[in-house]
Amino acid sequence: MAARTLAVLAGLGLITAAVAAPAGAHGALQSPVSRSVVCDPERASARSGACRAAAGLSGPALAEWDELRVPNVRGRDRQVIPDGKLCSAGISRFKGLDLARPDWPVTKLSAAARHTFGYRVSIPHRGSLRLYVTRDGYRPTQRLTWSALEPKPFLEVKDPPRRGGAYVFTGRLPRGKSGRHLIYTIWQTSDTPDTYYSCSDVVFGAAGGADKTDGA
Repeated sequence: MAARTLAVLAGLGLITAAVAAPAGAHGALQSPVSRSVVCDPERASARSGACRAAAGLSGPALAEWDELRVPNVRGRDRQVIPDGKLCSAGISRFKGLDLARPDWPVTKLSAAARHTFGYRVSIPHRGSLRLYVTRDGYRPTQRLTWSALEPKPFLEVKDPPRRGGAYVFTGRLPRGKSGRHLIYTIWQTSDTPDTYYSCSDVVFGAAGGADKTDGA
């Protein structure tokens, strides 16, 4: 496992970290921060209760924050990724990310506000990003299923620009959301057979509030 330094986009207020990952690693959502990134052992947030519990199940796999990828999905996400295993992409070594807990570090967002998203990459690819949000009534203590997500993405982006170590794009957050939710990101690459999956725990407040990640 080769060590490498990833420059994280300074404009997003995110840190620069040195992580160890396989040569085939590629990317994950970092703003709002995903579970795989927030539990990266190099981050202070990895000491959170949820990340420690995830590490108890997944061990050193959590250093592979950019490896939640499945080949040959070809848009059949709901058929390939099982209910209850959306955050691990159905990959057994990442099963700790599927834990249904109330204490995952969250990013505080403003409903309907414009947000600058960052998708942290170690190896760039062309492709499309689709971002979904959970339906009203979502509970983090219940396993995440496809039916818990809104049926259509609130944002879709194709081949966003890369700045530093991340793809960066701006979009409007979903309207009418309040309280605890989860943003589910699917990155379907067009130059490889792989599709990547990320779970970001968020709390929506009133419009105009500042974005902030607790424990990150």
